[in-house]
Amino acid sequence: MVYRPNCKLNIGLRVIRKREDGYHDLDTVFYPVYGLYDELEVNKADSLSFEQDGITVDCTPEDNLILRCYRLMAAHYPKIGGVRIRFKKNIPFGAGLGGGSSDAAHMAIALNDLFNLGLTKAELSKEVRVLGADCPFFIYNCPCHAEGIGDILTPIHFSLAGLRLVMIKPDIAVSTKEAYAGLTPTGTLLPDITQWKSYINDFETTVFKLHPELGHIKQRLIDAGAVYASMTGSGSTIYGLFENNTERASLINLRCFEEEFASMIIFNDTLC
Repeated sequence: MVYRPNCKLNIGLRVIRKREDGYHDLDTVFYPVYGLYDELEVNKADSLSFEQDGITVDCTPEDNLILRCYRLMAAHYPKIGGVRIRFKKNIPFGAGLGGGSSDAAHMAIALNDLFNLGLTKAELSKEVRVLGADCPFFIYNCPCHAEGIGDILTPIHFSLAGLRLVMIKPDIAVSTKEAYAGLTPTGTLLPDITQWKSYINDFETTVFKLHPELGHIKQRLIDAGAVYASMTGSGSTIYGLFENNTERASLINLRCFEEEFASMIIFNDTLC
């Protein structure tokens, strides 16, 4: 069975308050991007095996969220037997795109399908939540308003279909710890979704100070005609949304980022 764990964007991200457990309450909109995805093949086997290709992941295979998900699910459901996993990593890690969380969620979906566990999306979400706060989003994989630490989800009627998305991932790594460092919670919720073009990502205030290049990329996207530009998650991917009638030359000229910011355009396509 073959799956395509896709990535996501944050449309706005407000840090509301710090909780007693040390985490932070957030207010954001998760939006799935189906065109950029990892590749996951899972089939029944006599024992567990794992083959990995593509982008080198910064962890040992045993710490990979796919295998952690397998061990978690196998401990809870005796019906789960051996599997052969083939995995190709295409989504950059440490990019704010949720690639690892998507891999874990799709692994849970694969096991549910392969061993006929009969779990609902709500039950699968509960299983994967312990692996990452945004893992449940990829179980539903539709536009959602997210609260709490990103795990309280409300599906919403919201579409960016027809807009051209340009995502740029520079050779910069941003840790969650440094993204939160010096950030003061706003206590302010996002406006109504109809005002999404006014949404901001609170992490930009700290991350852009640490990595000014990211702010420059955002401004260049705006200068190129983006109707909306933002950092996603805690970085370091910056994205712009363009009307389809945007001058093609403007989009082509974005290729200069590859040399100017030692970065690569990782996705440039029309959203569906």
